[in-house]
Amino acid sequence: MIGNVVAMLPEVVLALGALVALVSGMFLPRRRQWVVRVIAAATLLAVLALTGVAFSEPARVLFNGTYALDTGTNVTRFVVSAATLLATCLSIDTVRNSARETEAYVLMLFAALGTTLLAGASDLLLVALAYLIASVPLYALTGFAKDSLGTEAALKFYLLGALLGVTMLLGVTVLFGVGGATAYGQLVDGIGGAPVAAAAVGIVALFAGFLFKAAAVPAHFWIPDVTEGAPIPMAAFITTIPKVGALVALFRVLSEALAPAPVDWPLLVAVIAAVSMTLGNLAAFFQDSPLRLLAYSAVSQVGYMLMAVAVAARSEFALGSLLFYVGAYAVTNLGAFAVAAELPKAKTLSDYAGTSGRHPGLAFTLVVCLLGLIGTPPTSVFFGKLTVFVAAIDGGFTWLAVLAVLNSVASVFYYLRWLVPMFLRQAAPERAWVLEPAGTWSRVGAYSAGVASVALGIGSAPAFALAAGQLVS
Repeated sequence: MIGNVVAMLPEVVLALGALVALVSGMFLPRRRQWVVRVIAAATLLAVLALTGVAFSEPARVLFNGTYALDTGTNVTRFVVSAATLLATCLSIDTVRNSARETEAYVLMLFAALGTTLLAGASDLLLVALAYLIASVPLYALTGFAKDSLGTEAALKFYLLGALLGVTMLLGVTVLFGVGGATAYGQLVDGIGGAPVAAAAVGIVALFAGFLFKAAAVPAHFWIPDVTEGAPIPMAAFITTIPKVGALVALFRVLSEALAPAPVDWPLLVAVIAAVSMTLGNLAAFFQDSPLRLLAYSAVSQVGYMLMAVAVAARSEFALGSLLFYVGAYAVTNLGAFAVAAELPKAKTLSDYAGTSGRHPGLAFTLVVCLLGLIGTPPTSVFFGKLTVFVAAIDGGFTWLAVLAVLNSVASVFYYLRWLVPMFLRQAAPERAWVLEPAGTWSRVGAYSAGVASVALGIGSAPAFALAAGQLVS
């Protein structure tokens, strides 16, 4: 037992850090809430350091086979902690001196904990628990501003999350009934002989929770409302970080527990991927709000990532491509949101006119991030897309790779709709206030994310080699 707890030190530190931050915030005066911010940052840095050490440890399962400690878990730990640290940086200008500053950091820490547990879970019951831990804080973050848009978005988000969470529990129940176990190591032995109809119902119902967390079609309806209704730093966190845990968790359950299921789940995931990337692109074409554009961009991006999940049991490149892509996407997407957070009064794409003249650093960062989301070298998402395309072809889904390439080309249109006004148009003098910056920390976050996106792209070979380890089987 002690050995298991020591092996899970990153999760333990994250949980303790969140609790210490919560208790500290109860007794600190409002002018000293920055202490909680320091506690949160120190906790995340500690988790990053502990995860770096954990990479050298052998893959194994803990607590009687319910939690896996392997490459997938370690990469998720690192990406989630680094992305949460960046999101915390973006939040400072928004929540500083707020009466609920402590709550913002604590909720992000607990959501990060749930996301990490989701990725490492090797038991369906732990998946259900991690889903709740990762979801409940996000509902509160959505309505953090307590305005009408945020309250409406939080209600929609909660209702859809509750519905799909219950649906996922139904799937867990059905799979337990036909497979005779909830632990992946035992479920894989019983699922092969399950009735086809029952197995199909269980798998589809189980998918509901994962697709909700990842904002994939058809569980994506919450994302545009949340992105527009929540404060921008919270929207960045909600639409980016939960994806990491959800996709790694889905990859794990399909490759470790459901591979012999009498259902063609690779085709089902491939269809969901195709619809997500296509619908996300089509919806983004007509958006005039940069936040809603990023929301539908997130839907299309998860379609590309699901390509790796579709070939989880078919291609040796699947795991490495997924883990690299989620890391590349997280830092790149947060960079785009960071620019929006630094210029919060720019509500439409045309409001960014003249940004290159007034804020050349931010304009360049946004170019890097948006071209990165398209898949332009030398950014990290380019290498991520390239690897998932190779994995899809290697796994027999050439048609899906071709569709993904066409969608990537089509996405150039709506990303350029945001970039062109920054360089080719000038803002009217009476609207100069639109480009007033929010503060310092969002700018720091934007620059850090832009540099990280390019650096990860340049160093893609060793990063991919690190991510290409194996899950516990």
